[in-house]
Amino acid sequence: MSRIGKKPIPIPKGVEVTVAGQLVKVKGPKGSLEGSICRGLSLEIKEGEVCVVAENNPDLSAVHGLQRALLNNMVDGVTRGFTRRLEMVGVGYRAAVRGHQLELLLGFSHPTEIAIPTGLHVLVEKNTSIHISGIDRQQVGQFAANIRSYRPPEPYKGKGIRYEGETVRRKAGKASK
Repeated sequence: MSRIGKKPIPIPKGVEVTVAGQLVKVKGPKGSLEGSICRGLSLEIKEGEVCVVAENNPDLSAVHGLQRALLNNMVDGVTRGFTRRLEMVGVGYRAAVRGHQLELLLGFSHPTEIAIPTGLHVLVEKNTSIHISGIDRQQVGQFAANIRSYRPPEPYKGKGIRYEGETVRRKAGKASK
């Protein structure tokens, strides 16, 4: 039995959770999200809490905690939202938002343009700090990872795109004789 899966999820005021078969809809002040539940799992909504209930099957214990965490992320997303921050380190590295495109200057011969997915808000501060926010945690994290993949931080000079607060382990350069 999963320890995380057994914990009930509190439903804040203004959030509505509905279940139709295997489909879950969570509606809140910031928007609405939909998700599906694995077979063998069910949801019980009572007294301002949601509980994920699993059948007595050892294979479901692996998914029980995951399903509870995904549902909790949906509830958190429609109430507070999620944010990822990226910083660009390097001479000439800049970012700008142009309409629904994020334009990155990363030392290539041409600017890199990335389409911003619907449901995400991107803000660029000081040309080197990118703030990504939205209600879907997976979408926010995946978009941040896609941006980072264009120039991950390199270990010798530390140049590249990194998450805010990320430490890059530096290597010693070539030793001269």
